[in-house]
Amino acid sequence: MHDPAKTLLDVAVAIALGGDCLADVGVVRAQPEIFGPVASDPTVSRLVEALAADPARAIGAIRAARAAARQVVWSGRSPVPATGPVIVDLDATLVEAHSEKEGAQPTYKRGFGFHPLLAFVDHGAGGSGETLAGMLRGGRTNANDAGHQIAVLDQALAQLPVGVRSRVLVRGDAGSGVKAFLAHITDLGLQYSVGMGGREPIKAALAQVPRQAWRAARDADGTTRPGAQVAELTRWLPASFAGWPPGIRVIARRERPHPGAQLRLTDIDGWRVTVFATNTVGGRLADLEIRHRLRARAEDRIRALKDTGLRNMPLHGFAKNQIWMELAQLAAELLTWTQILAWPQHPARVWEPKRLRLRLLAVAGRVITTGRRSILRLPKRWPWADLLSTGHQRLAAYP
Repeated sequence: MHDPAKTLLDVAVAIALGGDCLADVGVVRAQPEIFGPVASDPTVSRLVEALAADPARAIGAIRAARAAARQVVWSGRSPVPATGPVIVDLDATLVEAHSEKEGAQPTYKRGFGFHPLLAFVDHGAGGSGETLAGMLRGGRTNANDAGHQIAVLDQALAQLPVGVRSRVLVRGDAGSGVKAFLAHITDLGLQYSVGMGGREPIKAALAQVPRQAWRAARDADGTTRPGAQVAELTRWLPASFAGWPPGIRVIARRERPHPGAQLRLTDIDGWRVTVFATNTVGGRLADLEIRHRLRARAEDRIRALKDTGLRNMPLHGFAKNQIWMELAQLAAELLTWTQILAWPQHPARVWEPKRLRLRLLAVAGRVITTGRRSILRLPKRWPWADLLSTGHQRLAAYP
């Protein structure tokens, strides 16, 4: 009676609207004039149960559908520039579990739950912030597991249109700064910009860098950042820094901690030092450092994804929660694709889910049918009624 793909899409729509469990599909079921027939809660549960019996096949089908939809969206209005790098951010986050769920484990922050690894398109001027891939993992999983990093990157590349895969710049924190992962990126012919931990060879290089090698750091707007400097450490790295892929460059940034900041054991002579590695050839050190520091935008995308179904894994079985995580990614993409196509030049293009729902998705409207036409009536005083109307017209006209 109900097509499985349509049922999964209904669940994804419910998640996009703010749902956090399977039963929230009821908000979609309550509007059959818009969404058509929607399966009952028991039918949805039985479907997830059936798909969880072979999660690899089910998840593969969902990912294939997501990639096909992304190809259509990007072919009409690509959110990335025609030239230059397409930045893919990798980052992990913690998802708390408030009951005994399969695969949940103690976390390094003394909590209990999961530690998924995620990949996003950068949300800057040259990106959309789409969630490309995710891997559900137990809470005690190491952040720097090279095998997991490689698997998620490969999944993310498979989600991108073929024409942009060769331009990818992989960006990550210190969890991505492991030899096997950087070697994989190098073998693919891609660029990277990843954090590096405080290894002894790096500490030795920092001690050898002459004072004149440090240059003024800059902020994202191009202005000089007071009290911050950058320097390349590559030529001062000792022989013990071996085994890394060819072409690696190690760049350090030091900055005086802000007033009131608690000093750390790794602070050197009052400087707070952070280090990252890249294989980008050329470029000003300050620009490369800004590019890497903007990796923090991935935290915004994690927050948005947690507002769209990832804050909680609502099911008991691990395979079921894997499917839920895929649907949460699809829900986030439905919102992002709507913004790309409906409001490409408006600030609504980058609104996070909470604001998007409050201003545009939660408006009290009424659908009426007359003269064989369906008409949506909106309140005259709704401040964003025109924005909603113009966005709907763009979506309706999209090929």
